[in-house]
Amino acid sequence: MFEGHPVNRAAAERRAGTLTARRSVKKANQAAWLVNAIRCIDLTTLAGDDTEGRVHRLCAKARQPLAAHIVEGLGIAEMELHTGAVCVYPTMVPHAVAALEGTSIPVASVATGFPAGLTPLAIRLAEIRYAVEAGADEIDIVITREHVLRRDWTALHDEVRQMREACGHAHLKAILATGELETLRNVYCASMVAMQAGADFIKTSTGKEGVNATLPVSLVMVRAIRDYEMVTGHRVGFKPAGGMKTAKDALAWQILMKEELGNDWLRPDLFRLGASSMLADIERQLEHHVTGRYAASHRHAIA
Repeated sequence: MFEGHPVNRAAAERRAGTLTARRSVKKANQAAWLVNAIRCIDLTTLAGDDTEGRVHRLCAKARQPLAAHIVEGLGIAEMELHTGAVCVYPTMVPHAVAALEGTSIPVASVATGFPAGLTPLAIRLAEIRYAVEAGADEIDIVITREHVLRRDWTALHDEVRQMREACGHAHLKAILATGELETLRNVYCASMVAMQAGADFIKTSTGKEGVNATLPVSLVMVRAIRDYEMVTGHRVGFKPAGGMKTAKDALAWQILMKEELGNDWLRPDLFRLGASSMLADIERQLEHHVTGRYAASHRHAIA
């Protein structure tokens, strides 16, 4: 399904460049797309100085991502808008679960030696089980990049399969760390193997690499998702992460999903945006839509 599949980098970059150049989303339509982006954000904190208090503030923002006057101005109070998930380190999962009690917002946890993924496999599997037992609904795992660089697809498949089994009921998002895979062909192959091994989502990056989510890489991954569905009938979700900070980025990746995979991939069950600061810019743009003025950043609650 994948070893003989060529990927033309120049063509991928050209196609990615046309996605936003040929599309202009303005006014009420832009506001609607930005509200949808909020529904798909995995609101994330993955810092070495994370605390219970920071996680609680993040969860409060996830529960109420927009200021009340913006919600009223947009007329979306009945939506009960919230983010797609909250993503934290395993030790922070109990704090997030407690803060989100009574909501439908899932808690996602990174695991498997994030971000490098170079701890022994047994420890990585134990970390998955720890996060799931603590209450995580979704696990963002990192693959061993060496398997891809050596094109050892059997080793990669077996590793992800064991991680899938360790997740139990929790969804598995496989982080490919595409900035470290060298070629777009490797990105396509790694995407295919991760899906064959049972990944519920494939994800571009940890956010810690030198190069994170880009539109050409994302294009290759979503076309792998499309090819996989055509062959198997099974749908896999997609999550770009890292380096996305603006409302403009949220629009660009949604346009990619709509044009390449269709409207079904504009829902949080099949599409997530791994971000934190992006939400602040989306809120700022939506306030401008409602009031006609740009607010200072300190006017919006932050996590």
